[in-house]
Amino acid sequence: MTDRTQEQQRYNEVAVRTAAVLEQVREGTRQKLAGAEIPRERLFPLFDRTGLGVVLEYEAMGNRPVSEALQARAEKLGFELEHLAITIGSVIHGIDLRTSDSPEQIRFIRDVLLERKVVFFRDQHLTEDEQVAFGRKFGELDAFPFGRPGGNPYILEIRHGRNNPGMENGWHTDVTWMERPSLGSIAQCIEVPPVGGDTLFSDSHACYRGLPAKLQQRIAYLHGINDYRTFLSKRGPVGLPEELIETIKKEIPFGVSHPLLRTHPETGKTGLYFHGGFLRHDSLYDARTGEALERSESETIVRALQQQHGRPEYQCRFQWTPGSIAFWDNRAVQHYAASDYYPHKRVLRRVTVSGDKPFYEPS
Repeated sequence: MTDRTQEQQRYNEVAVRTAAVLEQVREGTRQKLAGAEIPRERLFPLFDRTGLGVVLEYEAMGNRPVSEALQARAEKLGFELEHLAITIGSVIHGIDLRTSDSPEQIRFIRDVLLERKVVFFRDQHLTEDEQVAFGRKFGELDAFPFGRPGGNPYILEIRHGRNNPGMENGWHTDVTWMERPSLGSIAQCIEVPPVGGDTLFSDSHACYRGLPAKLQQRIAYLHGINDYRTFLSKRGPVGLPEELIETIKKEIPFGVSHPLLRTHPETGKTGLYFHGGFLRHDSLYDARTGEALERSESETIVRALQQQHGRPEYQCRFQWTPGSIAFWDNRAVQHYAASDYYPHKRVLRRVTVSGDKPFYEPS
């Protein structure tokens, strides 16, 4: 028998003996706790409340993907709901967005959006004008000043390929540099790479519920300053002229304050709300007093929050096909466009539904 074999044998003997002793201890604990009501929070480790966040959000949803009333409405309208994750993301099947424009059908789509945070459709193939018209059924639209416009000025074309790799591969919610960020975004796939290019969505309500209690309390009244500096920075061989940058800053507010926690204006739920690329990481302050945090604490808090949406338990993933559409609630989710398809082409068209000023009500 070699020294390595003897070492392995000794380890296994110790491992088996240790496992038996630990199981005896656990069994004793189980017997003591038999019949006792253990607080649910104690079942999850303090350093990782991810699972608890999902449990709490699903419980707030009535422990079902959608409400009974909404499921009954789907059946009445002849639509089928395919749920992609526990608390987030559903595909509505059996619908044609070019003809499904009755108030009842539009209200149904909006209610699915409110309950599931992001809704998807397959095989729609809307023209630019049809996509814009569909977006208007949910409110006014915001044109986007920093991207490539389509033929219709309310269309943002998101086009990537050999000379323009995908760059939206960071967790974010859209346009937090606006005083009134968008209610939601409606994106349609025009061209898809042979493999890859999926978009992931993360439940901001579950993310908030899954934060450590002390961090929840610390950020309850914190606000931060957001701006669009990333769109003005030098990208590629040529930067923007300084005169143009100054003109843009005068015409579009550069630096707006938003809370880190947002009360959803329609559901009343609290969600974690920020965009790591637009938020100035050193800008956090207490909205009750106006007192700024020390730079180091501000940056530490932002780094901690940036990890939250990346946990798979909070997410659903959508695989694009030509003609598929995603409609996500920017007040309730963050999203991440996987940049795993270079040098192939990926083309989406997006319209943005106008929103309102974020607020937080602790109740």
